[in-house]
Amino acid sequence: MNKKLIIGSRGSKLALIYAQNAKDQIIQNTNLKDEDIIIKKITTRGDQFQSDRLSEVGGKGLFSTNIEKELQNKQIDIAVHALKDMPVIETDGLRTNTFLKRNDPREILISNDKKKLRELKANTIIGTSSYRREFQIKNIRANLNCKLIRGNVDTRIKKMNEGLYDALILSYAGIKSLKIEDKITEVFSTEEIIPSAGQGIIALQCLNNDNEIISILDKINDKETSKRAQAERNVLKVLEGDCETAVGVHAAIKKERIYIEAELFSLDGTKRFYEKKSGNINDAIELGEELGHILKIKSNNSYKK
Repeated sequence: MNKKLIIGSRGSKLALIYAQNAKDQIIQNTNLKDEDIIIKKITTRGDQFQSDRLSEVGGKGLFSTNIEKELQNKQIDIAVHALKDMPVIETDGLRTNTFLKRNDPREILISNDKKKLRELKANTIIGTSSYRREFQIKNIRANLNCKLIRGNVDTRIKKMNEGLYDALILSYAGIKSLKIEDKITEVFSTEEIIPSAGQGIIALQCLNNDNEIISILDKINDKETSKRAQAERNVLKVLEGDCETAVGVHAAIKKERIYIEAELFSLDGTKRFYEKKSGNINDAIELGEELGHILKIKSNNSYKK
Protein backbone atom coordinates (compact mmCIF):
# COMPACT_ATOMS: atom_id res chain seq x y z
CA MET A 1 0.00 0.00 0.00
CA ASN A 2 1.19 3.54 -0.72
CA LYS A 3 -0.45 5.00 2.39
CA LYS A 4 -1.02 4.11 6.02
CA LEU A 5 -3.69 1.49 6.63
CA ILE A 6 -6.20 2.82 9.18
CA ILE A 7 -8.18 0.47 11.43
CA GLY A 8 -11.25 1.98 13.09
CA SER A 9 -12.34 0.77 16.51
CA ARG A 10 -14.37 1.73 19.55
CA GLY A 11 -12.16 3.31 22.19
CA SER A 12 -12.88 0.93 25.07
CA LYS A 13 -10.01 -1.09 26.52
CA LEU A 14 -11.51 -4.34 25.23
CA ALA A 15 -12.29 -2.98 21.74
CA LEU A 16 -8.70 -1.72 21.39
CA ILE A 17 -7.39 -5.17 22.33
CA TYR A 18 -9.53 -6.60 19.50
CA ALA A 19 -8.20 -3.94 17.09
CA GLN A 20 -4.64 -4.77 18.10
CA ASN A 21 -5.36 -8.48 17.48
CA ALA A 22 -6.50 -7.57 13.97
CA LYS A 23 -3.41 -5.44 13.39
CA ASP A 24 -1.12 -8.25 14.61
CA GLN A 25 -2.79 -10.74 12.26
CA ILE A 26 -2.33 -8.41 9.29
CA ILE A 27 1.36 -7.91 10.13
CA GLN A 28 1.89 -11.67 10.49
CA ASN A 29 0.22 -12.54 7.19
CA THR A 30 1.22 -9.67 4.86
CA ASN A 31 4.24 -7.50 4.07
CA LEU A 32 2.89 -4.64 6.18
CA LYS A 33 4.83 -3.56 9.27
CA ASP A 34 3.75 -2.04 12.57
CA GLU A 35 4.42 1.51 11.39
CA ASP A 36 2.23 0.97 8.30
CA ILE A 37 -0.96 0.47 10.35
CA ILE A 38 -2.76 3.00 12.55
CA ILE A 39 -5.57 2.22 15.01
CA LYS A 40 -8.10 5.05 15.18
CA LYS A 41 -10.44 5.36 18.17
CA ILE A 42 -14.05 6.19 17.27
CA THR A 43 -16.74 7.11 19.79
CA THR A 44 -20.02 5.31 19.13
CA ARG A 45 -23.50 6.24 20.29
CA GLY A 46 -23.51 3.02 22.30
CA ASP A 47 -20.62 4.44 24.34
CA GLN A 48 -22.50 7.70 24.88
CA PHE A 49 -25.79 6.17 26.11
CA GLN A 50 -24.81 4.14 29.16
CA SER A 51 -27.97 4.19 31.27
CA ASP A 52 -30.61 2.70 28.93
CA ARG A 53 -31.17 -0.64 27.24
CA LEU A 54 -29.79 -0.60 23.70
CA SER A 55 -33.23 -1.55 22.40
CA GLU A 56 -34.62 1.67 23.87
CA VAL A 57 -32.07 3.99 22.27
CA GLY A 58 -31.57 2.52 18.81
CA GLY A 59 -30.52 -1.13 19.00
CA LYS A 60 -27.26 -2.88 18.15
CA GLY A 61 -26.36 -0.35 15.47
CA LEU A 62 -25.38 2.10 18.22
CA PHE A 63 -22.03 0.31 18.49
CA SER A 64 -21.34 0.11 14.76
CA THR A 65 -23.01 3.01 12.90
CA ASN A 66 -20.40 5.69 13.63
CA ILE A 67 -17.56 3.33 12.71
CA GLU A 68 -19.34 2.32 9.50
CA LYS A 69 -19.82 5.99 8.55
CA GLU A 70 -16.06 6.55 8.80
CA LEU A 71 -15.59 3.52 6.56
CA GLN A 72 -18.11 4.80 4.02
CA ASN A 73 -16.42 8.22 4.04
CA LYS A 74 -12.99 6.56 3.58
CA GLN A 75 -11.69 7.96 6.87
CA ILE A 76 -10.69 4.40 7.79
CA ASP A 77 -9.88 1.32 5.70
CA ILE A 78 -11.01 -1.45 8.05
CA ALA A 79 -13.63 -1.47 10.80
CA VAL A 80 -13.28 -3.79 13.79
CA HIS A 81 -16.45 -4.97 15.52
CA ALA A 82 -17.50 -7.50 18.14
CA LEU A 83 -19.77 -9.55 15.87
CA LYS A 84 -22.46 -9.99 18.54
CA ASP A 85 -22.91 -6.18 18.59
CA MET A 86 -23.55 -5.88 14.86
CA PRO A 87 -27.03 -5.75 13.26
CA VAL A 88 -27.69 -8.86 11.17
CA ILE A 89 -28.51 -6.89 8.01
CA GLU A 90 -25.34 -5.69 6.27
CA THR A 91 -25.04 -1.96 5.56
CA ASP A 92 -25.16 -1.15 1.83
CA GLY A 93 -21.73 -0.85 0.28
CA LEU A 94 -19.94 -2.64 3.10
CA ARG A 95 -18.57 -6.17 3.39
CA THR A 96 -18.29 -8.22 6.59
CA ASN A 97 -16.73 -11.49 5.43
CA THR A 98 -13.60 -11.66 7.60
CA PHE A 99 -13.53 -13.19 11.06
CA LEU A 100 -10.56 -13.77 13.35
CA LYS A 101 -10.24 -17.14 15.08
CA ARG A 102 -13.02 -17.34 17.62
CA ASN A 103 -12.37 -16.59 21.28
CA ASP A 104 -14.16 -18.59 23.97
CA PRO A 105 -17.93 -18.10 23.37
CA ARG A 106 -19.07 -19.17 26.84
CA GLU A 107 -20.73 -17.08 29.55
CA ILE A 108 -19.32 -16.57 33.05
CA LEU A 109 -20.60 -15.49 36.45
CA ILE A 110 -18.78 -13.12 38.78
CA SER A 111 -20.34 -12.90 42.25
CA ASN A 112 -19.40 -10.84 45.29
CA ASP A 113 -19.35 -13.80 47.67
CA LYS A 114 -17.90 -16.27 45.14
CA LYS A 115 -21.09 -18.35 45.10
CA LYS A 116 -22.15 -20.16 41.93
CA LEU A 117 -25.51 -19.45 40.29
CA ARG A 118 -27.33 -22.33 41.98
CA GLU A 119 -25.85 -21.35 45.37
CA LEU A 120 -26.96 -17.69 45.31
CA LYS A 121 -29.56 -16.58 47.83
CA ALA A 122 -33.11 -15.91 46.64
CA ASN A 123 -33.62 -12.36 45.34
CA THR A 124 -29.91 -11.91 44.63
CA ILE A 125 -29.46 -9.05 42.15
CA ILE A 126 -27.63 -10.00 38.93
CA GLY A 127 -26.47 -7.30 36.53
CA THR A 128 -27.08 -7.80 32.82
CA SER A 129 -28.09 -5.62 29.88
CA SER A 130 -29.42 -8.55 27.87
CA TYR A 131 -32.97 -9.94 27.80
CA ARG A 132 -31.47 -13.23 26.60
CA ARG A 133 -29.26 -13.57 29.68
CA GLU A 134 -32.07 -12.46 31.98
CA PHE A 135 -34.48 -15.09 30.64
CA GLN A 136 -31.79 -17.80 30.64
CA ILE A 137 -30.94 -17.06 34.28
CA LYS A 138 -34.62 -17.11 35.26
CA ASN A 139 -34.96 -20.43 33.41
CA ILE A 140 -32.33 -21.87 35.77
CA ARG A 141 -33.28 -19.92 38.93
CA ALA A 142 -36.67 -18.22 38.86
CA ASN A 143 -36.12 -16.62 42.29
CA LEU A 144 -33.20 -14.40 41.23
CA ASN A 145 -33.57 -10.75 40.24
CA CYS A 146 -31.99 -9.24 37.12
CA LYS A 147 -31.22 -5.53 36.99
CA LEU A 148 -30.05 -3.49 34.00
CA ILE A 149 -26.34 -2.71 33.87
CA ARG A 150 -24.43 -0.98 31.05
CA GLY A 151 -20.83 0.08 30.56
CA ASN A 152 -17.56 -1.69 29.88
CA VAL A 153 -16.37 -4.68 31.92
CA ASP A 154 -14.32 -2.60 34.39
CA THR A 155 -17.28 -0.29 35.02
CA ARG A 156 -19.63 -3.21 35.65
CA ILE A 157 -17.24 -4.88 38.10
CA LYS A 158 -16.78 -1.54 39.90
CA LYS A 159 -20.56 -1.16 40.26
CA MET A 160 -20.78 -4.67 41.69
CA ASN A 161 -17.97 -3.97 44.15
CA GLU A 162 -19.84 -0.83 45.24
CA GLY A 163 -22.80 -2.99 46.24
CA LEU A 164 -25.18 -2.01 43.44
CA TYR A 165 -25.27 -5.63 42.23
CA ASP A 166 -24.52 -8.98 43.87
CA ALA A 167 -23.32 -10.72 40.69
CA LEU A 168 -22.72 -10.23 36.96
CA ILE A 169 -23.13 -12.39 33.87
CA LEU A 170 -20.46 -11.55 31.25
CA SER A 171 -18.79 -13.11 28.23
CA TYR A 172 -15.71 -15.26 28.87
CA ALA A 173 -14.01 -13.82 25.78
CA GLY A 174 -13.94 -10.30 27.22
CA ILE A 175 -12.68 -11.45 30.62
CA LYS A 176 -9.91 -13.52 28.97
CA SER A 177 -8.85 -10.67 26.69
CA LEU A 178 -8.62 -8.32 29.69
CA LYS A 179 -6.64 -11.01 31.59
CA ILE A 180 -8.87 -10.94 34.67
CA GLU A 181 -9.90 -14.60 34.78
CA ASP A 182 -9.14 -14.61 38.52
CA LYS A 183 -12.43 -12.75 39.06
CA ILE A 184 -14.53 -15.58 37.55
CA THR A 185 -16.79 -17.50 39.94
CA GLU A 186 -18.36 -19.91 37.43
CA VAL A 187 -18.03 -20.78 33.75
CA PHE A 188 -21.19 -22.04 32.02
CA SER A 189 -21.07 -24.57 29.22
CA THR A 190 -22.73 -23.52 25.94
CA GLU A 191 -25.42 -26.11 26.74
CA GLU A 192 -26.21 -24.51 30.13
CA ILE A 193 -26.37 -20.97 28.76
CA ILE A 194 -26.43 -20.70 24.97
CA PRO A 195 -24.44 -17.58 24.04
CA SER A 196 -25.40 -14.73 21.77
CA ALA A 197 -24.90 -15.32 18.03
CA GLY A 198 -21.33 -14.42 17.18
CA GLN A 199 -20.17 -14.14 20.78
CA GLY A 200 -16.37 -14.26 21.01
CA ILE A 201 -15.91 -13.41 17.30
CA ILE A 202 -14.08 -10.35 16.02
CA ALA A 203 -15.46 -9.24 12.65
CA LEU A 204 -13.54 -7.08 10.18
CA GLN A 205 -15.44 -4.91 7.72
CA CYS A 206 -14.42 -2.92 4.64
CA LEU A 207 -15.90 -1.31 1.54
CA ASN A 208 -17.22 -4.03 -0.76
CA ASN A 209 -15.34 -2.59 -3.76
CA ASP A 210 -11.97 -2.05 -2.06
CA ASN A 211 -10.12 -4.96 -3.66
CA GLU A 212 -6.77 -4.07 -2.09
CA ILE A 213 -8.17 -4.26 1.44
CA ILE A 214 -10.27 -7.34 0.60
CA SER A 215 -7.11 -9.16 -0.52
CA ILE A 216 -5.47 -8.31 2.83
CA LEU A 217 -8.49 -9.42 4.85
CA ASP A 218 -8.81 -12.68 2.91
CA LYS A 219 -5.34 -13.63 4.21
CA ILE A 220 -6.44 -13.44 7.85
CA ASN A 221 -9.95 -14.90 7.65
CA ASP A 222 -10.39 -17.98 9.85
CA LYS A 223 -12.47 -20.33 7.72
CA GLU A 224 -13.92 -22.40 10.56
CA THR A 225 -14.96 -19.29 12.50
CA SER A 226 -16.46 -17.90 9.30
CA LYS A 227 -18.71 -20.97 8.92
CA ARG A 228 -19.81 -20.77 12.55
CA ALA A 229 -20.49 -17.04 12.28
CA GLN A 230 -22.56 -17.41 9.10
CA ALA A 231 -24.63 -20.25 10.56
CA GLU A 232 -25.37 -18.38 13.80
CA ARG A 233 -26.12 -15.09 12.07
CA ASN A 234 -28.51 -16.78 9.64
CA VAL A 235 -30.60 -18.06 12.54
CA LEU A 236 -30.89 -14.44 13.70
CA LYS A 237 -31.70 -13.16 10.21
CA VAL A 238 -34.66 -15.52 9.90
CA LEU A 239 -35.87 -14.53 13.38
CA GLU A 240 -35.28 -10.86 12.51
CA GLY A 241 -33.17 -10.68 15.64
CA ASP A 242 -32.49 -7.39 17.38
CA CYS A 243 -31.85 -6.30 20.98
CA GLU A 244 -35.37 -7.17 22.07
CA THR A 245 -35.29 -10.64 20.51
CA ALA A 246 -33.96 -12.96 23.21
CA VAL A 247 -32.09 -15.57 21.17
CA GLY A 248 -29.16 -17.80 22.03
CA VAL A 249 -27.31 -19.49 19.17
CA HIS A 250 -24.12 -21.55 19.14
CA ALA A 251 -22.46 -23.50 16.34
CA ALA A 252 -19.59 -25.95 16.82
CA ILE A 253 -17.55 -27.82 14.22
CA LYS A 254 -16.19 -31.35 14.63
CA LYS A 255 -14.30 -32.71 11.67
CA GLU A 256 -16.52 -32.02 8.64
CA ARG A 257 -19.79 -31.55 10.53
CA ILE A 258 -21.35 -28.46 12.04
CA TYR A 259 -23.66 -28.65 15.05
CA ILE A 260 -26.02 -25.75 15.79
CA GLU A 261 -28.30 -25.27 18.77
CA ALA A 262 -30.53 -22.29 19.45
CA GLU A 263 -33.23 -21.09 21.78
CA LEU A 264 -35.80 -18.34 21.38
CA PHE A 265 -37.76 -16.79 24.24
CA SER A 266 -41.15 -15.10 24.10
CA LEU A 267 -41.12 -11.33 24.68
CA ASP A 268 -41.91 -11.77 28.36
CA GLY A 269 -39.48 -14.68 28.79
CA THR A 270 -42.13 -17.15 29.96
CA LYS A 271 -41.92 -19.41 26.88
CA ARG A 272 -38.76 -21.05 25.55
CA PHE A 273 -38.41 -22.66 22.12
CA TYR A 274 -35.37 -24.85 21.49
CA GLU A 275 -33.96 -26.66 18.47
CA LYS A 276 -30.69 -28.21 17.34
CA LYS A 277 -29.46 -29.45 13.97
CA SER A 278 -26.31 -30.83 12.42
CA GLY A 279 -25.01 -31.34 8.92
CA ASN A 280 -22.07 -31.01 6.57
CA ILE A 281 -19.86 -28.00 7.25
CA ASN A 282 -20.47 -26.76 3.69
CA ASP A 283 -24.19 -26.46 4.46
CA ALA A 284 -23.65 -24.13 7.43
CA ILE A 285 -25.57 -21.19 5.95
CA GLU A 286 -28.59 -23.31 4.95
CA LEU A 287 -28.63 -25.12 8.30
CA GLY A 288 -28.74 -21.80 10.13
CA GLU A 289 -31.68 -20.64 8.02
CA GLU A 290 -33.48 -23.97 8.49
CA LEU A 291 -33.06 -23.87 12.27
CA GLY A 292 -34.30 -20.27 12.36
CA HIS A 293 -37.44 -21.20 10.42
CA ILE A 294 -38.17 -24.12 12.78
CA LEU A 295 -37.92 -21.84 15.83
CA LYS A 296 -40.10 -19.23 14.13
CA ILE A 297 -42.79 -21.83 13.38
CA LYS A 298 -42.66 -23.19 16.95
CA SER A 299 -43.02 -19.67 18.33
CA ASN A 300 -45.87 -18.70 15.98
CA ASN A 301 -47.75 -21.92 16.67
CA SER A 302 -47.57 -21.38 20.44
CA TYR A 303 -49.28 -17.99 20.09
CA LYS A 304 -52.07 -19.48 17.98
CA LYS A 305 -53.03 -21.92 20.73
